[in-house]
Amino acid sequence: MYRSRSARSPSLREPETRLSESDKIEGAGSWDALEWTKIDPVARSIPTGVKQFLLEAEQVIVEGYGVVLVNTDDAGTLYVTNFRLLFLSEGSRDIITIGTIPLATIEKFQKIAVKLPSGPRQLEKTRSQRLLQIIGKDMRIIVFGFRARTKQRRAVYDALLRCTRPATLWDLYAFAGGPSRFSNTNPKVRLLNEYCRLLGMGFYQASIRAIEDGAFTLSNEWWRISSVNCNYTMSSTYPFALLLPKSISDDKVVQASAFRARSRLPSITWCDRGTGAVLARSSQPLVGIMMNMRSNADENLVAALCTQIAGEKRRKLYIADARPRKNALANGAMGGGSESSANYFQSEIVFFGIDNIHAMRESLGRLRDYVDTYGTTSSDGMSSFLRHGGWSWGGGNLSSMSASVSTLGDTGWLIHVQTVLAGSAWIAARVALESASVLVHCSDGWDRTSQLVSLASLLLDPYYRTIRGFQALVEKDWLAFGHPFSDRLGMPTVSGNGNMPFELSRQASTGSLPLSPMRQGSGSASTHAQNTANANHSSPIFLQAFLVDLLDCMLSCRFGNFLCNSEKEREQAGIYDACGCLWMHLAGLRTSEGSSHAHYNLFYDPLKHNGPILPPAAALAPTVWPQFHLRWACPSEAQGGEVEAECRKLTRKFSELQMAKELAETRLNEASVTVESLATELRNEKLASTSARDAVKRSSKETATIKRAVQSLGFNVYFTADGDCNVGIERNPTEIPQRSICSVLTKDINGTVSHSEKADLSEPVSMMEDNVSDNPLIRVCGSLCPMHTRDGECQLPNAGCAQFQSQLVDFKANFDAFDRLSIYDSYFGS
Repeated sequence: MYRSRSARSPSLREPETRLSESDKIEGAGSWDALEWTKIDPVARSIPTGVKQFLLEAEQVIVEGYGVVLVNTDDAGTLYVTNFRLLFLSEGSRDIITIGTIPLATIEKFQKIAVKLPSGPRQLEKTRSQRLLQIIGKDMRIIVFGFRARTKQRRAVYDALLRCTRPATLWDLYAFAGGPSRFSNTNPKVRLLNEYCRLLGMGFYQASIRAIEDGAFTLSNEWWRISSVNCNYTMSSTYPFALLLPKSISDDKVVQASAFRARSRLPSITWCDRGTGAVLARSSQPLVGIMMNMRSNADENLVAALCTQIAGEKRRKLYIADARPRKNALANGAMGGGSESSANYFQSEIVFFGIDNIHAMRESLGRLRDYVDTYGTTSSDGMSSFLRHGGWSWGGGNLSSMSASVSTLGDTGWLIHVQTVLAGSAWIAARVALESASVLVHCSDGWDRTSQLVSLASLLLDPYYRTIRGFQALVEKDWLAFGHPFSDRLGMPTVSGNGNMPFELSRQASTGSLPLSPMRQGSGSASTHAQNTANANHSSPIFLQAFLVDLLDCMLSCRFGNFLCNSEKEREQAGIYDACGCLWMHLAGLRTSEGSSHAHYNLFYDPLKHNGPILPPAAALAPTVWPQFHLRWACPSEAQGGEVEAECRKLTRKFSELQMAKELAETRLNEASVTVESLATELRNEKLASTSARDAVKRSSKETATIKRAVQSLGFNVYFTADGDCNVGIERNPTEIPQRSICSVLTKDINGTVSHSEKADLSEPVSMMEDNVSDNPLIRVCGSLCPMHTRDGECQLPNAGCAQFQSQLVDFKANFDAFDRLSIYDSYFGS
């Protein structure tokens, strides 16, 4: 059944931001709702809400309103900025990703006018749809429909002519955006650090100062880092530092470079410290049309790649020529060619049969047309299910594409990919299983050679399967060793425009595929084409090897990492200081999701695969790459229903649960610490309470002792609730006890006596100084009466004191009389 095409495909890259209600763009809701001949152009300003979709330093150049994206049947607004085409949907007020493409990713474009049958009342007139077709380097074919008599298509077309083909390198958006938060560090430092890792000197950390001083020529027992090309005088497309055999001097290296195309001499790109095997790369030798030219310096350099195997004879050398044999022989007519095993000791020449850049470009064009024809979001706005009666793909379902498999085979793309994979696996097997050294080259040594060497290194070294190692691999084998990115993308370099004349015609890539009605449509097609394929050096070489996000950044020219054709050109253009860094951007994408991000392979076990990976032959049979080849034509197939996608969701959920568990454990530990602290405080309080009780008991005992002492003098002592004490005289109980405040006499440091009321009864009481009269009765009274003050005064009434004194006198008289008695005196006289 026909499925509605108004549903927008999910966003893959753009931020999920929307326009406010006040910024909603007025216009038609679908293709059929537009009245192409009756809508007049309306002058409008750019909505404020569009600014939130723009990147840093991105500026709007031209805008078109009421534009229809034919692929998804969405109406909206099309903006041309200094970085991309930006399409905002009328219905969802959001970015439609298939209609938003960086300008540098556009390969060609053309205007199409398709005439439709008129209505019964307009027999003399025909309606015309103004269409603009955009063909991207990322497998996209986009068609926009414009309203008639608005001149909006002309404005967009002219803007694309100016912006998609910048006059100079510095007109690219990468320079307008600047480094910003994606600041770049010098890749020369990272290249030296990678060389040191290969030499087993990972402790060494390179610096800009060391590079400027030339203090980076380190070595081990077999290999060394050479500065022979530090000024790019020997080879302008090679890096400033080379890893070479230690036994070959720089003079011999310069001599050997003259025998290789573009002076790209054999240089080590990977080495095994355990076995001594190396993986080297170069360009083709200049053997000439007769294949009889030789170079002793070149032969000695190649022989030095094969170190002695411990206890055995010299190791074997394989020379892997990536080209078909006939192509290698044909290059001899231009001075190139291939080596002869007779001239290189204990060597074997192998041809991989990988086609050149032009065959790859044409094959990708056929594949792009194939997925557009059989996809669900085709550029003619018609479902493949309706177009072909349901016999192919079932409306874009990859599992039911058997009917069109022959057409897919005609593209030749999968055969090319399989050849590259098989060659890489063969190289890795020779190094891992035989401890042999392999020298890889093609014609110039920067296209097919980069593919083979980088993929073989990925299979050999587990370090390159990490995020940091993968970055080092790309920077070493693609950037430092001079893959011509500007030429392959058709972008300008420091020397001016790229070599590729800009193509607007589609005929060069249609091949033998059946065209859709729109592709065969009547009417005129206005093109601006220069069909000089021989001068076209663009090719999807890098696309055959690496990941989606990396490819998108490379094709968009948003960052400076992949600009220019060599390390020398990037240094001359000041790329590292003026442009942003791709690696910082990708690291930011991974920050939010961690190990569940798409950049991480959930099925890779680093403990299991801690050595070389040698895939079986069955694994070298590639299929269509859904995440890249089908993401625009069949977005549902590219995103949903995959085991990896489901596993990634479960991994993300597991990560969330793990974080929640860690948070709960942290809180539990904090609560345990708090409980332990409270228990310690409670124990301290308990000890303090026990000490206080003991002090109270001692105080009670002291108080009772003092009370008994005072009562022994004949007084009654009463303690009130506020701590005061009342003393009453026992001999006169009828009188009301006199209130008295217990006083404590203390001496300070100077000997001065002070008086303190309400003192603690447990404190010692100082004796009062004697300051009484000489009357013995008064002294006795003062010594016995506690109410006798220091000044000689008595706190009791005078009558009571006099009575007490008379009692003392009587008591003393009786005592004296008794004392005068003698033992001989009789108690009772006559």
